[in-house]
Amino acid sequence: MLTRSGNHGGEARIRYGDADFDILSPGTYVTCAVTGRQIPLNALRYWSVDLQEAYWDAEAAAKRLTPPKS
Repeated sequence: MLTRSGNHGGEARIRYGDADFDILSPGTYVTCAVTGRQIPLNALRYWSVDLQEAYWDAEAAAKRLTPPKS
């Protein structure tokens, strides 16, 4: 369930689920684990449930989740 509680600015603390996320601490953005870019919550589309981290876009998610080639 996507829950939002006001617009408090700063970085939100999120619990990422399979199809949505829950806001644990209010904020307006999360930080991409790969690029370091701030992702506005209303634009958040990519994350890892297992790693509990957000990604700017599909390319960043693939970079993080694809094992390195040997």
